[in-house]
Amino acid sequence: MYQAKERGRGSGRTQLFDADVRDRAVTRYTVESELRRGIERGELRVHYQPLHVLDTGALSGVEALVRWQHPTRGLLFPAEFIAVAEESNLIVALGAWVLDEALRQLAQWNAGRPRGSDITMAVNVSARQIGSLRFVDTVAETVAKHGIAPRLVCLEITETALIEEAVSAPEVFEALHRLGVLIALDDFGTGYSSLAHLRRFPVDIIKIDRQFVGGPYHSPSDTAVATAITAMAHALGMTTVAEGVETAAQLAELLAMGCDDAQGFLLAKPMSGEDMSAVLDEG
Repeated sequence: MYQAKERGRGSGRTQLFDADVRDRAVTRYTVESELRRGIERGELRVHYQPLHVLDTGALSGVEALVRWQHPTRGLLFPAEFIAVAEESNLIVALGAWVLDEALRQLAQWNAGRPRGSDITMAVNVSARQIGSLRFVDTVAETVAKHGIAPRLVCLEITETALIEEAVSAPEVFEALHRLGVLIALDDFGTGYSSLAHLRRFPVDIIKIDRQFVGGPYHSPSDTAVATAITAMAHALGMTTVAEGVETAAQLAELLAMGCDDAQGFLLAKPMSGEDMSAVLDEG
């Protein structure tokens, strides 16, 4: 059923059940069962990747990235369990936990920083979360619980998620905007990339996907796309964040085109809360 859905939602879509399908179904069921127990047993972890202001190099914020400390398989990355969490709706509980832990950590970090030097926290949000009836309430309650200024919280949402929740998304975005949290459009340029989305939704930040920043197949046209996205975002009063920066040449190119912030292995890899605390203490 899931494979048929993945290949299209038309009423005539069929998929034969064979050994491969069976094996994938067993694997999916195992991951779902273990993830459900993992959430209950506190096996999830949050790692943090810094974001830096390009023209000064200053740390402006961090992005929260979930990991799963599996009891037998070790530390698992999102690609190994997020899809199953989405399909099974575990993503709602998982997302609420990540938001709570990330804002708890943000409150602790900012309490120890000089006045006026607060950092922001970016948290990824899925389509299922947007479609949840209590999503906005969960965000508001978590922000209030940890005493965080809403402007220091950035919710990252992909364009794909907007399309999947086209009915509820506008209302949710407006409610989040009234709450005062920032909204980032993630992976911009890789999906639908409709300019209507920028007009329809109160977006504050556009994240330029790594494929336009660099990589083995990077081309002058990719640079042109990144430059155009940056110029368009600034014209609309938005800021830009470049993802996946890995070389000094990429950094220089982004600086030349006027991109605001960047993140990537050149600047810092994702790290545990303890390691991030040490970085903040040093800075």
